[in-house]
Amino acid sequence: MIGSTILHLDRVDSTNNYAATELLTKSLNEGTVVAARCQQAGRGQWQAKWESAPGLNLTFSIVLYPSWLDLSRQFYLSQTISLGVADYLSQNIQGVTVKWPNDIYVYDKKIAGILIETAIMGDRFSHAIAGIGLNVNQEVFVSDAPNPVSMKTLTDECYDLDSALNELCQKLDLRYRQLVSGEYETLQSDYQKLLYKRGIWANFRDQEEEFEGRISGVESDGKVLIETREGLVRGYYFKEVAYR
Repeated sequence: MIGSTILHLDRVDSTNNYAATELLTKSLNEGTVVAARCQQAGRGQWQAKWESAPGLNLTFSIVLYPSWLDLSRQFYLSQTISLGVADYLSQNIQGVTVKWPNDIYVYDKKIAGILIETAIMGDRFSHAIAGIGLNVNQEVFVSDAPNPVSMKTLTDECYDLDSALNELCQKLDLRYRQLVSGEYETLQSDYQKLLYKRGIWANFRDQEEEFEGRISGVESDGKVLIETREGLVRGYYFKEVAYR
């Protein structure tokens, strides 16, 4: 399903924006991929910009119609996309993890970002657009992002972008089929196993203070659980806590 239709664009502000605009006037098959050689205004979480040199990386969005998914289970969609990207990278790269909620890391460096935007009609999702930026062949990063890394810098290999996109779509499709089949426990378990710095003491910042804690897990609704040095377990939703 995912990647059976691929729309290749030379230049666009954001593949998520392009897909959303297209959906205003036409119907796109589920799994349609909008891929851009150059994305001029790629967006990430926390209103961050996504740096991507033209022609060196994968920047694309996937159109999905998870109308059957209960709104309370939205985080499973995030897990699905994160795990698909991690599955693809883990074929040739060690140390791949998912930094809550859905950044993809290799050890302590960020290799991919994910931005999922949904539209709701009544009590159901009308559509979802999953934007993915994956650093593939870029070796020099000029933004102020503190820790970017790419597949090429990790493996010293140059990758064919079309082949990489097709392989990545296959991995994403397998995970999406798990979601469609209701394999929530599998998705939850696999996500927990890949959780970045799970059980490792780190510094965090919430709306009130900075503190030391360690992630003990993430609940099915996306709430991250952080244990403090005092033995208390705090729960946070997206944007309520961040690594310091």
